[in-house]
Amino acid sequence: MKRLSHPLVLFLCLAATASAAELRVPGFTAYLDPDGRGARVSQRSGVVGWTDPATKVLWFGEITTPGKLDCSVVLRLPADATSKLRLTVAGQSHEATVKGAGVDSVTADFSAFDIAQAGYQRFALESLNAQGQAAGDIDTLVLNGPATQDTHFNLKSRRNAASVHLVYPVDKDVKVEAFYCEMTGLEDPVATYYMACGWHRGYFGMQVNSLTERRIIFSVWDSGGEAVDRGKVAEDDRVRLVAKGEGVFTGDFGNEGTGGHSHLVYAWKTGQMQRFLVTAKPTDATHTIYAGYYFHPDQKQWFLISSWKAPKEGGYLRRPYSFSENFGGDNGHLLRKALYGNQWIRTAEGQWLELTTATFSHDPTGKADRLDRFMGVENGQFFLSHGGFVPGSTPYGEKFTRLPTGQAPSDIVLPE
Repeated sequence: MKRLSHPLVLFLCLAATASAAELRVPGFTAYLDPDGRGARVSQRSGVVGWTDPATKVLWFGEITTPGKLDCSVVLRLPADATSKLRLTVAGQSHEATVKGAGVDSVTADFSAFDIAQAGYQRFALESLNAQGQAAGDIDTLVLNGPATQDTHFNLKSRRNAASVHLVYPVDKDVKVEAFYCEMTGLEDPVATYYMACGWHRGYFGMQVNSLTERRIIFSVWDSGGEAVDRGKVAEDDRVRLVAKGEGVFTGDFGNEGTGGHSHLVYAWKTGQMQRFLVTAKPTDATHTIYAGYYFHPDQKQWFLISSWKAPKEGGYLRRPYSFSENFGGDNGHLLRKALYGNQWIRTAEGQWLELTTATFSHDPTGKADRLDRFMGVENGQFFLSHGGFVPGSTPYGEKFTRLPTGQAPSDIVLPE
């Protein structure tokens, strides 16, 4: 037989081989919908304990090459068990029934799906079994075919959306006595922290802690380099509580640096603009009192969350920034978005300066694992969004400018 030697023929053969590469997506990267019942995700074993047919197992991946996509799922079932499953991709649903093999894995083959266009696809695995019947422990989603070419999935066990930040450039010689920011949470998944006023020693914003609890949080870091255990922080490196508002909880925090934590349990409303103010008051050459004030929407007045005396300072606020964080990995597939507007700083001389420029950044997860992270300008305000597997992304370091409001905060009457 004559050998294929023409360059074009060789290229076509190589391309066909590359496009047929197998992609194995671990079960521990999946999400559960709804989360918290009838199954759980284990970093070691994938999806385990799946007995509720109302719970779906979800993966998300970006397909860049439309075409055929062969899909199968590797799972574990007891030797005497069977499981009927349905996989839905790109609006198409295929079913498969598998019999267990004890300690050995079995494969549910859902054959080929036709991916008509590039973009993120949702892979939804459903159990068609009776309530309480084991659907199987899900080990791997296996993909083959032309549509696997250059497909992107997050294959790591960290399922959080990337954290995203906007940094406001301020000349290092400016003595920033106060930092003011208005913020509106537009989406409200559990495990969301929208942070309005951050600086070199702390952060101030609002959290969604559960379906029934929300908080206003103000925290200040200790001095020194301890990252985990506040019990290891020397006395002269610890921040000290000076005062707190009525009903505010205060305590320690660790595992992200250490310091003093405070929060007010308050049901702030999605879509309602919230107002935050951080102040800095040097008390001597080596100490500064940082205080967080929240404009309470119900009381219609400024409310002290807490104030802390920070050692090894003696200066003012530096490096003002804002961020949005998905602090739990169970629902990193959901969209988080907030508006950040009307930012001002007040100098030690009493002058208000408006901050109309900000620079985008993200954490290491946003570098290659989760690209659904954005910053921009919307309705005259900066926005940050992450999660949701929204197509596109914002480049790291991109700068944005909003139109100035020219309206410095004029109603700031702080409690004694």
